[in-house]
Order: sequence, then C-alpha cells, then structure tokens
Amino acid sequence: MLGLPWWGPRELAKGSAGRSQGAAPAAGRMPPNGTRDGYLEFEAPIVELEAKIEELWTFSKSTDVDLTNEIDELTRRCEEKKRVIFSKLTPWQKVQLARHPQRPVTEEYVNLIVEDWIELHGDRSFRDDPAIVTGLGRIGGVRAMLVGQRKGKATRDRVRCNFGCPHPEGYRKALHKMQFAAKFRLPVVTLINTPGAHPGVGAEERGQAFAIAKNLMEMAALPTPIVCVVIGEGGSGGALGIGVGDRILMLEHAYYSVISPEGCAAILWKSAEFAETAASTLRLTAQDLAGLGVVDEILPEPLGGAHRDHAVMAATLREAILRHLDALAGKPVEDLLRERYEKFRRIGAYLEAEA
Repeated sequence: MLGLPWWGPRELAKGSAGRSQGAAPAAGRMPPNGTRDGYLEFEAPIVELEAKIEELWTFSKSTDVDLTNEIDELTRRCEEKKRVIFSKLTPWQKVQLARHPQRPVTEEYVNLIVEDWIELHGDRSFRDDPAIVTGLGRIGGVRAMLVGQRKGKATRDRVRCNFGCPHPEGYRKALHKMQFAAKFRLPVVTLINTPGAHPGVGAEERGQAFAIAKNLMEMAALPTPIVCVVIGEGGSGGALGIGVGDRILMLEHAYYSVISPEGCAAILWKSAEFAETAASTLRLTAQDLAGLGVVDEILPEPLGGAHRDHAVMAATLREAILRHLDALAGKPVEDLLRERYEKFRRIGAYLEAEA
C-alpha cells in the first residue's frame, strides 16, 4: 500500500474553487485545512496580540504619540504566548503546521539557498511532471543536484502541481536526474513535501507503484551522497520515492508517516473525523521519528513555525545540508553504500517475546 492521500486532487480542487478568489469561510467555521484568514486555530491568541501591536504602532506613527512601552510589553507577551503554545503542540497541530498555507515550499527554498540554478525537465518517456522539480545548482559553493516535491502556493499553481502529488513520470524524472548526478559525482539533495503519490487511475496505469519501488531500489545503491529533508508533509510512498539517503533530516514541525491521519482514520474508524486521534497514534512527528532512528537530525524552526520567517528557516536548512554533505564528502563509495544499507536496517524499535 502506497499510503495515498485520503482526498483526490479533483475533489480538493472542487473544494478550493470557491476560495480561489480569496473568499472567506462562513463565520464561525474553519476551512478543511484548519486555517482561517491564513492562520491556524491555535494561533489565534498570537494573531490577536500581533494585531494589537500593529494597531498601536500605526496609531503611534500617525499621531506622534510615544507608545514604545506599551508596544514593548505587548511584544513580550506575544513572544511568551508563542513559547507556551508551541512548547506543547499535539501531533495533529504539528500536521496542521506542516500544511500551513504560508509555510515555505521547495520553490522558495531553491530561491533562498541555491545559486546558479538550472532546472531540468522531463522523464524522457511520457511528460514533465510539475509536482517534481529537479535541477543543478550551488548550495554554499557546493555543486549538487536538487530534487524536490513542488506544491505551489496560489490556487492555480497548486492545481498545476497536482497539490504536490507526483505521478509516476515525476518519480522517473527524479531518478533519471539522480543517476545523472551520480555519473558526474555530484551529491543529491531531496526536499520532501507531499501528502502522497497521485492516486488516480492514469497514474496506476502508468506504473505508480513500480516507479516508486524502482526509486527505492536505485537510491539505495546510488553511488553518490544523498541528503533527504522533510520540509513539510511526508506522505508515505509518495515521500519515500525520493526519501532514501545517507542522512534523513526533518524540520521541527514537519511530519512523516506511513499514511495521512485522515486516511488512517478512514480505514480504522470509517471516518476522517478521527484524524486527530489517528495523528496521535501514528507517531509521525519529528520527535517520535528521531526516537525510532528514522530521522538523523531535527532542524529547529523559528518560534511560531517556519512560515513566520522564511529567511531564517532557509539559513538553518542551508547550514544543515552543507554540514552533512561535508561529512559525507570523500567517503569511498563502498563505505557510503554499506553505511546507507546499515542505516535502514537499524531503523525502528521492537521487542522480541521469549519462546
């Protein structure tokens, strides 16, 4: 089972159509992604304080009244509120943060951390899947091949990118470019951000399961360093298709799971309404996965989430990628592949019952 998203892109596109022009949800109701006016429900106290700070600042500027002390006090209270709220997030709230509409996506990280970017297109077989972006560039002077899942931000872009759900041709494109990188001894960096592989009939007819399985096999033996980073959603087979590497990094409020919480709830409880319960059961947070040995490092996000400061998050990501690439550089291929194999053999925790 590939862990496909619980919704089909066609259904989501229908649900998004009415909001594509900025239409607000009905008063007192939250949209399906848990956001209202660009913020999450549990962020409301923070947003209210920030609105008051903005109001005082605007009033002070327009009237020349000194409100510095009041603004400083509200700012202090706002920062304290952030620390309190984000120190005890539930798994479901982390899932919501990973899906935040303002969270930085692959294209933004490319713009912020990659120099001399040259995008590469197509799978040399069927078409160019926009849900997967591949290209050559320099990260801090290090030449690398970057492969990422592309969601888009505006509604039109999201529809074009199939809401970040790649087709098999996307995975074939990713593999072809990674093999190209290995041929020229370039490291590979992958940015994972997908709710799952595309679940449509056409994708299955063109070999979705085979394309993902082949990527897993080929990446396990790719003779070049691979650093994988989960930057938002890590939806099962869709994420694993570009998720086999020497280092697996994960942003603090991202998630990585065998299936989406909604999909799990629909299977176990016959209703997506139990998604919050499923999120707590799946152990999908970065902290859970670090304990299980799935993740090698958790990258801290700015207080309040990556969406609050794209530049700071990009700087943290850039530093981590360079650090791990430096640690992997120069390793003999035999050692690299052996350690990669052993890494995945060690993942997980279990108890053996006595006979």
